[in-house]
Amino acid sequence: MTGGAVPKLKLERVERFERDVKLRLPFRFGVITVTEATQAVIRATIALPDGRTATGVAAETLAAKWFDKNLSLSDDQNLDQLRQALDIAIDLYSAQGWASAFGLFAGAYRDQIARGGALGLNPLVASYGPALLDRAIIDALGKALGKSFAAMIRANLPGIAGTELTPDLAGFDLDRFLGGLRPGAAIDVRHTVGLVDPIVASDQPREHRVNDGLPETLEEVARFYRGTYYKLKVGGDVKADLDRLGRIAAVLDREIGDYQATLDGNEQYDDVEGIAELWRRMAETPELKRLVASILFIEQPIKRAVALSRPVDALAKRKSLEIDESDGELGSFPAAMALGYAGVSSKNCKGFYKSLLNAARVARLNAQAGSKRYFMSAEDLTTWAGVSVQQDLALVSLIGLTHVERNGHHFIDGMGFASEAEQRSFAAQHPDLYHRENGPARLRIEQGKLQLGSLACSGFAVSGETDFAALRAMRPAPKARIEPLRKTGT
Repeated sequence: MTGGAVPKLKLERVERFERDVKLRLPFRFGVITVTEATQAVIRATIALPDGRTATGVAAETLAAKWFDKNLSLSDDQNLDQLRQALDIAIDLYSAQGWASAFGLFAGAYRDQIARGGALGLNPLVASYGPALLDRAIIDALGKALGKSFAAMIRANLPGIAGTELTPDLAGFDLDRFLGGLRPGAAIDVRHTVGLVDPIVASDQPREHRVNDGLPETLEEVARFYRGTYYKLKVGGDVKADLDRLGRIAAVLDREIGDYQATLDGNEQYDDVEGIAELWRRMAETPELKRLVASILFIEQPIKRAVALSRPVDALAKRKSLEIDESDGELGSFPAAMALGYAGVSSKNCKGFYKSLLNAARVARLNAQAGSKRYFMSAEDLTTWAGVSVQQDLALVSLIGLTHVERNGHHFIDGMGFASEAEQRSFAAQHPDLYHRENGPARLRIEQGKLQLGSLACSGFAVSGETDFAALRAMRPAPKARIEPLRKTGT
């Protein structure tokens, strides 16, 4: 049962900011190689019925070619799409007046998707705005109530409920489910191996070395962090993927031995037959025996345009598949399960309410099946250290996930993008999560794990102070539909 009455609140103001970072190493995933990135940072002020106000923060990468991979749109246009999604959410939430935190999300959901669609925004893009805004609102509510994210969710103070948006959860006791959640004290890091990452020193010309004290090759990563979880990107070409996986396996077999891994297709295969062929060839390759045995699941290997168009039993009967980019709407996971998928990713950029509702679905279906057939995983979208990574860690830990993809710590040099004052504040308030030895505040990964104790603070996992004075105002989003600048493939 809930721990008390669900508080009402009203969104009064949202301030929008941005900042940039140059990646220390290029990150290739899907159709893009990233060398620099922009982050959206927002500050939301809420009012409570007793006259109090409180302010919360949230931050998320404005990522090109993930939410919308249409090559006829420029990267800058992709970022403008995400700014549009945030504008829509602010308008819809502000117009609702007094509501519960979840009520604001649920009350705006259909209009958010519809207004986004009118601007040419697919549901994954349209959901970016609420995903960011909901985090800042719950952070503000927690600070007003003096309660942590875990305490608020366990008591269901946001007022999360099954609605017509999630008919498959009708009759499910969400209060009991949420009340049974327990955050973990630590979590394993699942290191991402991007498509252009050097595997051993000979892959990286000496003049391309960063030499900043952090590992650069996979071999160095394995020795430096001693992690046992890895996420391996595949690129849609069976021969090239087999060659690269063989080189990765040689390193992991030698340096780690007992490891677990996942494959991420990032929509690079055209159909299930393509990824099934890769899996068959992997299983037939003696050098990949240990790697094949380590694979937990395969993430979104098929292009989203066709991923949910027909069953995936050709592979799903041999290895579990999950959706990621295809998880655009609240009904996407049930639709995917009907086709043979068993899992869905949790990503804060898709919304923490979606993650909680999907976790409830997994719990209900596994209880009915009497087995752990269905699952969730914790995935990353170059989540930067500070506000963004902390809120994601708090969410995935609470829903019971024991390892999480983390890539920001590898492709970005800690909190080097932030001011000295912000770095000092986060390192002081979250000493179990950061260290400052040589260079900027960096994630404290020890034996492949992150300690999470300091996230149990008032609000949504953030005690450090964001230096808003060091940020720039967010660029205004276009009001009209964004038209492509060039034709696909040119």
